[in-house]
Amino acid sequence: MSDATIKRPPAGMPKEVLLAAAALIALTVIGATTARLTGVGKTPELSARAVQTLSLRFDDQANGSVLVRQAGDQAVIYTIAPETNGFMRATLRGLAQERLRSGIGEATPFLLTRWSDGRMSLDDATTGRSVALDAFGETNAGAFAKLFVAGVPK
Repeated sequence: MSDATIKRPPAGMPKEVLLAAAALIALTVIGATTARLTGVGKTPELSARAVQTLSLRFDDQANGSVLVRQAGDQAVIYTIAPETNGFMRATLRGLAQERLRSGIGEATPFLLTRWSDGRMSLDDATTGRSVALDAFGETNAGAFAKLFVAGVPK
């Protein structure tokens, strides 16, 4: 054998790796604490209450119009004229297609709700789907807001 000695690396982790790991842990703790204290990245809890609701059915007509009916007495409260109200039509089409894909019929009405914080939503209890109408802008939400006025008993 030779008199040459084999140099082995020093035992343990290099100092630089330990410092980098400690810095990463510190940044993580600081970031989590900051987020918790400031609410950054937190989904707000919605504590609004329903101010006004309408149970509605929507019936397509041969001429391209859509009749909006109150679910209880089936009274027509609004007519969406052919080739108008694109946002309303697209929203209703999306909800109806979801029911169709799920094999659900039209028995359960949709629920239009105005919330105390000013939001509006259209909900389908059969699929669990909810559309936050105000998320698409004031004009689009306003199209559905007309239904609250139309649905008021005269």
